[in-house]
Amino acid sequence: MSSKVRTVRGDISAESLGVTYMHEHLIIESEIVKKDYEHIYLPSTEDAVAEVMLCKKAGVQSMVDCMPTGSGRNPQKLRKISELTGINIIATTGLHHDRYYKNDDEIEKLRSSQLGQLFINEIENGMDDTEIKAGIIKVVTSGSEIKDREIKLFEAAAIAHDKTGISIISHCEHGKGALEQIKLFTKLGIKLNRVTLSHTDKENDHGYHRELLSSGINVEYDQSLRQFNGEQPESALLTIAMIEAGYLNQIMLGTDGARRSLWSALGGKPGLSWLYSGWGKKLKELGATEEQVERLFITNPAEVLSFSS
Repeated sequence: MSSKVRTVRGDISAESLGVTYMHEHLIIESEIVKKDYEHIYLPSTEDAVAEVMLCKKAGVQSMVDCMPTGSGRNPQKLRKISELTGINIIATTGLHHDRYYKNDDEIEKLRSSQLGQLFINEIENGMDDTEIKAGIIKVVTSGSEIKDREIKLFEAAAIAHDKTGISIISHCEHGKGALEQIKLFTKLGIKLNRVTLSHTDKENDHGYHRELLSSGINVEYDQSLRQFNGEQPESALLTIAMIEAGYLNQIMLGTDGARRSLWSALGGKPGLSWLYSGWGKKLKELGATEEQVERLFITNPAEVLSFSS
């Protein structure tokens, strides 16, 4: 049994991932996004290559692109970006919020068992009629009350996870609903150490985070680029506090950098590269050791993204 990670250019050893961003958005292209969410419309391979190259120069080696099935994902563009930059990219199956899909989208009509098989196919055979395979499963909730559509999605993710061993990453809207997600994951028999909760640092209640992490689940903090001007940013202080509380091995970092205004290549700031070059330095200024920062960026993502064959 060997531990590996599934990328858009094939499987690689978990040890070769290196510095990893756990929640990125390199390509988002759909008519819905173009019309209704222009600030996150990212159709350009050229722009993405330019931004990713800046990350590579800063020392980043791998990225998880978190746009899932049918919501603006483009596997071929992701592979092209990976080929041109040398950065490992892990693509995502699963579903996003219903706002990213047309009301009559066929995918919305599928039962949980059918969705589960779709996700399995994207992991084992390829996405969108390509041979490019997904390496993580995404689920979402829109608040503290989990809707029927979301329950169906979680059930489908459980089916795919059970069959493939691929881990799950979740979207917690405004950082909320994580405790309810934990209850549902547990009910579905999913081991919480194979799940990562995203965006929870939008909620700054340290007690809330201790309760989440005490369950054994992982978190991905991604508010750094929105707090880059602060001397003692809330998300950085939260990260230090959770490390001191004993949860170092369950924390990962990303940018959730879908907004065009955050990309250096598009004239924004501070740029995706700043997560590693600037935020990592900030964490060390606030008390984290070099070894702890390495754990956040390298060891933890490798453990979460890996599966056995």
